[in-house]
Amino acid sequence: MNFAHTDIEKQLSRVREKEKKETQILQEVHEILEKDVLKEEKIAKELHSKNAPAGNSFVFDLLETDKIYHLDHIKKICIDYRLRFLDSSFFKGDFPQSALTKIKALEAAHDIDIKGYKIMAPSKLFKLEDKDDPLLFAPIGNGYYYLVHKWGNDLHPFRRVLVWPFKNIVNLTLFVVLISYLVTLMVPDGLFSKKNTTAEFWIIFFFMFKCIASVVIFYGFALGKNFNPAIWNSKYFNA
Repeated sequence: MNFAHTDIEKQLSRVREKEKKETQILQEVHEILEKDVLKEEKIAKELHSKNAPAGNSFVFDLLETDKIYHLDHIKKICIDYRLRFLDSSFFKGDFPQSALTKIKALEAAHDIDIKGYKIMAPSKLFKLEDKDDPLLFAPIGNGYYYLVHKWGNDLHPFRRVLVWPFKNIVNLTLFVVLISYLVTLMVPDGLFSKKNTTAEFWIIFFFMFKCIASVVIFYGFALGKNFNPAIWNSKYFNA
C-alpha cells in the first residue's frame, strides 16, 4: 500500500489561503459593522436636525396602512390627551436602539433617507423654547404621517380625564363650578349661622367659586399655561 508523499509547499500554500480567507471574512464583517455604525450616526443626526421636508418618497405598496395617520387624527389625540406633536429635534429623551433599527429597516426597504421626523409625546419629554409614551412619525406628504416606532410606557389610563379641564374655556369653567360645589358641600353645618338656608348655601358656593377661579386664573397667567388646542404643535413652553 503506497501513501502519497506530502508536498510541504502545497501545505504551506493551503495554510496561507485559509488565513487569507479568514482575514478577508473578518475584514468584511468589520466593514459591515462600520457601515452600520455610520448609518446609525447619520440617522441620529437627522433625528436631531431641524429639517422639515414636505414628505418622503416611500414605496406605498410596502407601507403598513394601519400605521398611516392624517394630521387631523394626530391633532385630535394631542388635544384630548394634552400632548405635543413637534420636530424630533426638540425631543430631549434618548432614541432607543429599537427605533434606530426600525428606521434602518425602513430606509433599506424603501431605498431612501428618511427626513423630517416628528414626535408625539407629553410636553415634559421635549426641550421647549422659552428663552410617557413617545411616537416617532415620518412625513409622507399631503398632511399624512407614517408611524415609524413607539416606545416607552403607555399613558396613564386617566390622563384624558385629568387633562379634560384644559381642553377649552368651557371645560375649565365647568370644572371650577364642580369643584366649588363639592367644596361648598364640605363646609360644616352651622359654621356661619345656626340655621342653614338655601340662600346661605349659594352665597358660600359663590364665594368658593370666586376663590377657586382666582387661583386657577393666577396659576394660568403666572405659569403661562394655555388650552390644549393652542399648544399641541407649539414649540414654546409658555404656550
